[in-house]
Amino acid sequence: MSIPLAERMRPKSLDEYLGQDHLTGRKSILRRMLDANHIPSMILWGPPGTGKTTLANIISNQLEREFLQLSAINSGVKDIRLAIDKARKIMEFTGAGAILFIDEIHRFNKSQQDALLGSVEQGVITLIGATTENPSFEVISALLSRCQVFVLKHLEKEHLEALLKNAIANDELLKKRDIVLKETEALLMYSGGDARKIYNTLEIVVESHAADQKIVITNDLVAKSIQNNFELYDKSGEQHYDIISAFIKSVRGSDPDAALYYMARMIQGGEDPKFICRRMIILAAEDIGLANPNALLMANTCFDTVHKIGMPEARIIMSQTAIYLASSPKSNSAYQAIDSALALVKSNKNIPVPMHLRNAPTKLMKDIGYGKNYKYAHGFKGNFVEQGYLPESIKKSSFYRPQNNDSENRLRSWLRKKWKDRY
Repeated sequence: MSIPLAERMRPKSLDEYLGQDHLTGRKSILRRMLDANHIPSMILWGPPGTGKTTLANIISNQLEREFLQLSAINSGVKDIRLAIDKARKIMEFTGAGAILFIDEIHRFNKSQQDALLGSVEQGVITLIGATTENPSFEVISALLSRCQVFVLKHLEKEHLEALLKNAIANDELLKKRDIVLKETEALLMYSGGDARKIYNTLEIVVESHAADQKIVITNDLVAKSIQNNFELYDKSGEQHYDIISAFIKSVRGSDPDAALYYMARMIQGGEDPKFICRRMIILAAEDIGLANPNALLMANTCFDTVHKIGMPEARIIMSQTAIYLASSPKSNSAYQAIDSALALVKSNKNIPVPMHLRNAPTKLMKDIGYGKNYKYAHGFKGNFVEQGYLPESIKKSSFYRPQNNDSENRLRSWLRKKWKDRY
C-alpha cells in the first residue's frame, strides 16, 4: 500500500509551508527565532490539518536537532521518562537537547504533564506540544508558563487551492494521471480548512477511477466519490468540529432531540466528555444567559460531576444538562453587551476614570481629588443612589439591552426604576 497523499505532500521547509504567515513569514517571531538557531518550548494550538506536526518536523530539521515523538493518546508516564532518558543521552553526546513533540498534549493528565517539567526547565528537551484545545484549560499552569503558545489558523481558500494544484502537478503518483481540476468548491467544503482532509478527499476521487482514465474534477464528481466511500472518508473522525457545531446550534435552536442525537454521535465516536461539557458552559452563558441564569450553574455542575465520575455514567448527567439547556428560554444579551463594550473601548482608548470613582490609597491622591464626592450606595435607601459611573464623554452609552423573556423583563423593570433614561 502506498504512503497517503497527505504524507507524501508534507512540506520539508518553511518556504513550502503554507497558511501560517503570521508565524512563519519572513518577519515573523518564529522565523526570527529559527534564524537565530534558538527556539523555546512551545504549544502549537490550532484546528486539525493546519500543520502542527509538519511545523514541528520543519523546526527540528532546520535546527538539526534530534526529533522524538509521542502521542498523548497511547503514551504514559513510562513512555515520557524513556523519551527523556533518550534525550539526556543525546544531550551528553551532542551537547544539544532533543526536540520532544507530543501530539494531542491536551489528553495528558496532570501527572503526565508534571513528568515533563524538570527536563523542560533543564533544557534536556525542547517541548513542542500540539493541541486542538485551548491550552489555558488543558495544560497545567507550571508547564504552560515554560512554553510559548503559538496559534495556528484554518487554511484559507487560496492556500487549499494551492495545495491541490501542487499535488496534481508534483506528486509522484498524481502527476502520472490525466487530472483536470475544473471545480474546487466541493473539495473546499469537505476539507473545512483542513489540509489533510483536502488531500484525503482528492485521493478518494482519484482512486475511484481507473489508472488510465481521464479525471475531470467537478463538484458533482467529488460529492459522488465521497458518498461512495463514506466509511473510508470518515475513519479519521475529523468531523469533530462539524458535529459540535450542529450540537450547539441544536441547543441554541431549542431542539433537545437534535441536541441529544449529536451528543450521542460525539460520545459514540470517542469524543472527550470534558470537551462537550466545556462547550455547554460557554453555550449556557452565550445563548441562554440572563433568560435563565441557572443554566450556567447547571452546565458548570455538569462539568465538575462528569470530571469526578467519568464514563459511562457521565452520559446521564450530560444528557440531563443538554435537555435542560435546549429547553431553556434563550437570550444572547450578555454576549452582545460585552462585545458592544469592547468595541467602544477599542475605538475610545484610555478615557480617564471619573475622579470620584478613583482609588485613593495615599493622602496625596485624596488631596488632588481622587475619590472625592463618591456616594456609597449602601448608605442610601434601597442601597442605591443616582450618580455617574461612566466617563463624561460616553455617559449616555448603553451596552446591556434586556431581551423579551420573563427573567430579563423583570431586570428591565428594576433597571428602569433606577436609570429611567437608559432602559
